[in-house]
Amino acid sequence: MKLKPLLINCFIALSLFNACKTEKRGTSFLLPVYGEKHLSNSDTIYHKIGPFRFTNQFNESVTEKTVENKIYVADFFFATCQSICPQMSTHLKLVQQAFEKDPDLLILSHTVNPMHDTVEVLSSYSGRYGAIKNKWHFLTGNKKEIYDLAKNSYLVNALEDDGSTEGFLHSELLLLIDKKGRIRGMYDGTDEAAVKKLITDITLLKTEKEADAL
Repeated sequence: MKLKPLLINCFIALSLFNACKTEKRGTSFLLPVYGEKHLSNSDTIYHKIGPFRFTNQFNESVTEKTVENKIYVADFFFATCQSICPQMSTHLKLVQQAFEKDPDLLILSHTVNPMHDTVEVLSSYSGRYGAIKNKWHFLTGNKKEIYDLAKNSYLVNALEDDGSTEGFLHSELLLLIDKKGRIRGMYDGTDEAAVKKLITDITLLKTEKEADAL
């Protein structure tokens, strides 16, 4: 189920405010950096995705090392969701197609219902959307760890809610993460135009990284 748009918009506005303050410091970022930041000596320390360890649809362990020095897109879903999840997964298939031959772009889809979404369930679900092995990981694991990672690292909500239609609440946002583990974009995964912008921004982010390397 989709979270209340007002809460999401408020968070995005706050994150963009922080990002704009960063850009005013004279950084060369082509895309904003979301989340809190602080200064350590003369360096700016940005919010980053914390460590994690989950299991994908091939019963393989996926950790922060899997995405080290990679750009990736993250989202939250559950296999029995009949509202926004099919749209989000269909749109993520477009992202996969756009970067199918690019080994530096990955997708991580985290279930918010790990008690049901076993490796076998995720294998079947991922097959429906043509997920490519080692490209698009559907992840399950400890529920608390997934929910904590959503809230504290990806800065979105993922929770169980008996009052909701389907029993779970999760964000419809697709999160763009750079090679240093920083959030660089948030996009409505149910909106095809927003997903096309995500694809464009991935290409832009790759250009930024190439420029940083020079």
